[in-house]
Parts: sequence; structure tokens; C-alpha cells
Amino acid sequence: MAAGDRKYFSKQLVALLVSAASCSYFGSAPASYGQASAPEQNIAKKIPEEAKLLLSANELVYNRDADLVSAVGGVQINYGGYKMVAQKVEYNQKTGRMMALGNVEMVSPDGNRIYADNLDVTDNFSDGFLNSLRIETTDNTRIVAESGERVGGTKMILNKGVYTACLPCAEDPKRAPFWQVKAKRVIQNGVTHTIRLESARFELLGYPIAFLPFIEVPDNTVKRKSGFLFPTMSLSQNLGFGLSIPYYYVISPSMDATVTTTGYTAQGFLVEGEFRQRFENGTHILRVAGIDQAKPDNFSSGTSDAEASRRGMVASKAEFRINPRWTFGWDVMVQSDNNFSKTYKLRDLTGTDHTNQIYLTGLGKRNYFDMRAFYFDVQDADRTNTAEKQQAIVYPSLDYHYVAPQPLAGGELSADVNLTNISRTHDDFYTVDGFDRFRGLKGQTSRLTGELEWKRTYVTPTGLVITPLLAARGDAFALNMNDPTGYGGNYLDDNSATRSMFTAGLEMRYPILMTTENSTHILEPIAQIYARPDEQLAGRLPNEDAQSFVFDATSLFDRDKFSGYDRVEGGTRANLGVQYTGTFDSGYKLHGIFGQSYQIAGQNSFATDDLVNVGADSGLETTRSDYVGLGGVETPYGVSVTASYRLDEKDFEFRRGDLTTAYQNDTFQTQVTYTHLSAQPAYGFAEDNDEIQTNSKIKFKDYWSIFGGIAWDLNNDVLSRKTLGLTYEDECTIFTIAYTDTRDSNDETASDWTIGARLTFRTLGDIKIGTNTLE
Repeated sequence: MAAGDRKYFSKQLVALLVSAASCSYFGSAPASYGQASAPEQNIAKKIPEEAKLLLSANELVYNRDADLVSAVGGVQINYGGYKMVAQKVEYNQKTGRMMALGNVEMVSPDGNRIYADNLDVTDNFSDGFLNSLRIETTDNTRIVAESGERVGGTKMILNKGVYTACLPCAEDPKRAPFWQVKAKRVIQNGVTHTIRLESARFELLGYPIAFLPFIEVPDNTVKRKSGFLFPTMSLSQNLGFGLSIPYYYVISPSMDATVTTTGYTAQGFLVEGEFRQRFENGTHILRVAGIDQAKPDNFSSGTSDAEASRRGMVASKAEFRINPRWTFGWDVMVQSDNNFSKTYKLRDLTGTDHTNQIYLTGLGKRNYFDMRAFYFDVQDADRTNTAEKQQAIVYPSLDYHYVAPQPLAGGELSADVNLTNISRTHDDFYTVDGFDRFRGLKGQTSRLTGELEWKRTYVTPTGLVITPLLAARGDAFALNMNDPTGYGGNYLDDNSATRSMFTAGLEMRYPILMTTENSTHILEPIAQIYARPDEQLAGRLPNEDAQSFVFDATSLFDRDKFSGYDRVEGGTRANLGVQYTGTFDSGYKLHGIFGQSYQIAGQNSFATDDLVNVGADSGLETTRSDYVGLGGVETPYGVSVTASYRLDEKDFEFRRGDLTTAYQNDTFQTQVTYTHLSAQPAYGFAEDNDEIQTNSKIKFKDYWSIFGGIAWDLNNDVLSRKTLGLTYEDECTIFTIAYTDTRDSNDETASDWTIGARLTFRTLGDIKIGTNTLE
């Protein structure tokens, strides 16, 4: 063959290869929605001009009489990242058409594969035909068709196509996949960037379950495209059956919106809207929802659900990154009544307490700054409930943590600053066992706290780890709150107050390593002592942030065991304990902590009354604390047991704790947790509280699972929660259906029971029933 002929033939092979490559693009997995459509373009990917063509064949033939150029036998072509193999490639100079014949296989640079018996295209690769076509994408999406035609360089039309995202059965490749969509014609449009399945039949396990005139989804070049999304269904006791139809609208490359209309058989139409906008340095989401209830009397009488007719909500959430270290944002919601979002299970707004906040956060290598303002929206069905008005409004709360970049006297110097400013329109109090507990007072209070801490760690030649510590703290209060009426303590009746606390501490640890032929053990005795003056103004100040105090093994070695700044631990205290870790070659692992705390001198802060009686029945109110511990064992057989406990310091009576036993293997997993809390009358719990919670899941027949769980209140002999469900999950489909029954005598909800389900077809979308927060 002449050199000029070789050059001309190479160009034609390039055209053939690019033409074939273009066919593979419509097989990429379509998304349900994505970014705005790209401008009109040719389906084929551009190949760099400097790309080199590599051709390998058993024989290269040029028939001058027929103007036919052929590469015959084991043809391999590699060009610009595209690879193609065929038994024979021909170019007809008279007709301007090119053919690849016999087991044609092509791989595009992104890994997509196209298979065909033969491929026939024009030399400008704008039109062509393929027979017995099969396409496989990198995410295992597959399309098979009897024949395909490319028209005008912008459309690919497949005849009698089948689309699925399921892998073929390894045992029987001819068996129908779990789901597939069969269509008379499959059209990829390079102008609209869509894939259209015409006269579509959706099949499940080989059986048709739905017939549609057409299904149209974006192609792989589109990340967002306007259109209807998959509907969602729900079923609940007082709302009835609900069908939600969402419409997604692309406004611009940085803005989009979703409008969802939900029809409830019992309550009418709920309309939701969500507007999203992305900026260079952050995002903002605006949500609105509203309904005019058709049958409010379906709900329990006297509730906000029953008394409200027109109900609605507006929510805004944003976060902006000012620079790599600083972030600013907010999350706020306003609704017409105090239970609308919870009743209608609006996404991310169903909690009993919704925290509205605005914040500014800075994060350095060793320093941290956070400033936030809070408003707590309490969602309950009691229209006259003052729980929300009893919540504090925080404006603002500031936290700053600083670590000096250079050591001081060989140790680490750190500083903490906290500023809290709150107000409340109603007293938050209740009476239990004859004691009025004031969780919050009407009025306004401010507190500024600053603390310096220095500590250094020494390791002696014998392995003893010694850590001395020095700390100094000061607090300043501005008080403008109502006096607690009926409070038996000596409440401070002043407009301002100050207090200070100085601490000198010493911690000693002596880790002991023990090894045997088949195990390793670490036993570490720990001793701490903190010398401090008595807590100033103990019990005479408001306590807003130190109410959730729990004494257990995790807080045994804390210098200040209170959970917040409003209380500060005083007096001289020692903490003694030991922790252990064991590892065995057989796969067993053990761990545990056990110890006790002692009030050596001074006033015991936990034995001092305050407005919420936070130290009562805590286990620390006596000179010798209760014993606390935790432990666990893990086995190589999937069984694990963990326990946390607090035992009375006199008679070892079980005061508080939980025991969890779990087992897991390839087909079965379960977990059972028993929780016990002894009565704490002065703290608000008049009776013992014992509960068993269990969750289990059994897998059978490869992809099927049954799951369920209960929560059993042993003291009242009530099942407070019941869940039972069924799940199917493979590489292309997820199906879950579950029944949940929740009983709470203190919380009126739209429904005691709900049914939730989700059916997900990979690459196509979801069909949901209910909220599906089930497993």
C-alpha cells in the first residue's frame, strides 16, 4: 500500500473509532436529576489532535478495483484512550461508509464498553447502524438492543432495547434480572441531553408490573435537570394515605428548587417548597410548607393538631465559609403552631425540640472560637403548653479555647473563656417529693467565665507517669431574674455576683505491661488529688447549664464533674481507680475501669442544694462516692458483652447502669440492652426505671432480611416501641417495609402507628411510603 493510502486509511479508521466511541455514551447511568443541561454538543468525545493511532491486524488489504480498504484478522485499534477490537474493519471509498465486523468490542476512556455484531457508519461518523448491541458502563448499568442507529450526529436510536442496573445471574446469565425496563425504542438526544424509553414496560423478576407511554431521564452529561421526581407515599392513623409528587426545577447553575404537593385522604393537600442557592463561599436553603386541614377533628380533641385548621412553616438554613478558618451560618424555623412540622413529618424538622440558632465559628491549629444564639422550638400537641416559653433564649453563648504555642516551665498553658447571656419569659419549675425544682427563672442573667490551666507530664525511669496541674478560674454574674418563690435554700438576692476557684492537682498513673505466650495485658492504677477551696455561693446562683450531671466511670477522673459552668466543684477531692486492657491471640479482648471518688476536705459541692438539686442521689453527695465501673468482652465468635454500673458505696446495691449483649455473624445480628435507674425522688424520678431494648436482624435467601425491635418498660409492663420489617437489598435494588408502633402517654402525635416503605431502583430513583426511619 502506498504511503498516501496508509495515511488516508488511518484517517478513516480514526473516524470509525470515534464514531463507535460515541455510541457508548448514551449507556451511562442516568441520574434522577442533576445540574442544568450542558449546551448542545456532539455525542462523541473529542480526541486530542496530537493523539497517535495504533493499529494491529493479521492482514491489511487495499482493493483498488472496488475502492475498498480492509484490516483483516484480530484487528486492534488504540487511539486517544479508545480501544476497539473486531475480526474485520472495512472502508468503502465509493459509498463513504465504514464497517466493523465480527465480535466488535469498544472501550472508551471512562471505562464504558460497547459490544456489537457489526457496526456500519458514514465516514463523517454522523450516521450509522449497529446490530445486536450491548452496552456496559463503569457503574454496571446495562442496555441491550436488537439494533441501533445514529442520526445526524446528535441522536442515537435503539430498537427493542432493555435497560437495567442489575448484574446478570452468575449461575444462569439468561435469567431475567431483578428489574429491567423494556422499550420499543430508546432515544438518546444530544441536544436535550435526555434518554427516552418509549412504550416502556417495567418488569420485576421477569414479570411486567407497569406500562408507561414513555420514561425520560437525563443522560450522563447532565447532573441536574428539571422534571418530576419519583413520588412518595405514606400511611398514618390520622392523616390517611398520602401521595407526594415532587417537581424539581433548575433555575440557574447555582440555584434550583423543589415543589412537592402531597394529597392526604383525610386532611387534604399539603404544599412544600424548597429553594436552594449555592454561592462561592456557601449555601442557603429556604423551605416553606402549608396546609388547610380538611378534618382536624381526626386528631385528639384539645390538641394543636385538632384546633388548628390552616397550618404552615417557614425555615431557613445557611452556612458560609468566610475564610479557611471562619464559618458563619444559621438554622431557623417559624411555624403557625407548635406541632405542625412534627405531625406532618417534614424532613429534618420532626424532633420534639428544634434548635433555632445563628453561629460564628473559628478553628485554628490549637485554638477554637464559637459564638451562637439559640431559640428552642418545643414541638408538642398541647396548644396551651408553656414548655416553649419556659425555654431559655440564648443571645449569645461564646466559647473560646486557647493553647499557648510555646511551653511554659516545660508544661502546657491553656485558657478557656465562656460568656452566656440568657432570658426567659416564664419560670421553668415543677414540684417533686415536696421540693420545687427551678430549672430556670423568669428574667435575664449573664455570666462571664475565664480559666487558666497549666499542666506538665513527667515519666520516671520506673515508668510512673506524674502530671501536676495548676488552675485559676473567675466568674462574674449579672442577675436580673425573679426570686424563686418557695425555694428552701439561701438564694442570692443581688443584681451581681463574683466568684473564684483555684486548683492544685496531681495525677499519677503506673501502667504495668504483662505478656504471656498468647496474650498481652495492661493494668494501670490511677490516683488523682485536687486541692481547692470551698465552692463560693454554692446553691445560691441560677443553674442553667449544669443540670444533666451523671456520675459514672467515664467521669470518674474529671477534674470538675459538673456538666457546665454554672456549678464548679470545690473542696479537696481524690479519685482512685484502675483500668485494664487485655488482648488474646485467640481473638478475645477485655477492657474495664473501676474506681471511687473521695471528698477529703472542705464542703462537698454535690451535697449542697441548688435550684435543681443537681447533686441529689448522684452518688457523689457522700464523703465516699458510689463505686463506678465499666467493662466489656469481645469474642472472635461475634459475641460481645459490655456493662456500665454504679454501686452503692455501703451495700453495693445496683443504683444505675446498663448491660448490653450483642451477637453478629453473616446471617444474624442482635442486640439486647437492659437499663436500670434507681428512684431519685429529690431529682425528679419517684420510681425505679427499668427498660429492655432489643433489635435483631435475620438474613435469609442471600438478599432478604427480617428485622424488628421492642422497647419494654418493665416497671409499667408496657411495650413503648414495636418495630417489624422486611428488607431486600442487592446491587441494583433496595426494598424495605416496616411497621412501627410508639406509645407515649405524654406526647400526643398524629399517629401512634405508622407504616413506612422504600423501594430504590439504582440509577432510576426511589419510591417511598412514610418517613422510613426504620432500621
